[in-house]
Amino acid sequence: MSAISAMPSAVATWLGTLEQTQGITFLTEFPAQNKAVPLRSPIVAVGLNSVNIADKFVANDDGVLERQEYCRAAQLRLRLGVHVPFAEGGARCHEIFTLVLDMLTFASDLCLKASGCKEVTAHRDTDAFVLEAWADVEADFCPAESTGLTLASFLPKDLLCGSHISDAAIHLSGGERAWVDSPFYVGAYAGNGAATRTEDLGFRPRAIFVAAVQFPPVHPVFSTGTSAYFGFAAGSYGTMGVELISTGFRLLGGGSYALGTTTPALNVSGTQYFYFALV
Repeated sequence: MSAISAMPSAVATWLGTLEQTQGITFLTEFPAQNKAVPLRSPIVAVGLNSVNIADKFVANDDGVLERQEYCRAAQLRLRLGVHVPFAEGGARCHEIFTLVLDMLTFASDLCLKASGCKEVTAHRDTDAFVLEAWADVEADFCPAESTGLTLASFLPKDLLCGSHISDAAIHLSGGERAWVDSPFYVGAYAGNGAATRTEDLGFRPRAIFVAAVQFPPVHPVFSTGTSAYFGFAAGSYGTMGVELISTGFRLLGGGSYALGTTTPALNVSGTQYFYFALV
């Protein structure tokens, strides 16, 4: 019970340290703390509305529920009183309530299962709009676990928040998000006729397409035959004239790149080329 009784104070203290909640004062309903009259800045009072503690049961390998001798399951309802000066408007109450819920859901160890609020009312004795709100929390208490400002004794969010955040099937990694923001890269170079040539992109592309600016992909020349002015590579596949490397791509056989050869003409001296790379 010590962890539960300390919960409103821990929540209020922790919320007051966050950068996102600067400008909002967080108090506990009990012990009572003085509030300015008339109210000049937003205040959120944190308290406990109800606590229900019961035996904890966990399914074994056969699907049979077994009582956990040393752990108890708890359901708590946090009471949140949002007080906002008249000058900021009643809608500010809902903004603060939403912000507090976001912080408790995604930045704390609490497992919020449900939340709600009543209508915004006006208290003329304090010149404030007031929103009475609540948040239901599920917790798992075992003797080996302790409570701190991070509320480490509370049930991990494996039922609601944790499973959603950690689900790699529906969330992007940092690299995947960067690819969504910039999925391709376009560049250009002038042919110099070198035997081999490396273009440094700073990364290994997923695929690369190279083509001449002045010519179509396949250019027929009746005196020497048909020449290809394009190359493509993706993964381990590509044309004879280009291959992927860890830092970009490499053009092959540049010295023999001439009209009528069987090698794509991707580095002919004086010819302008562009490339399209998938990041």
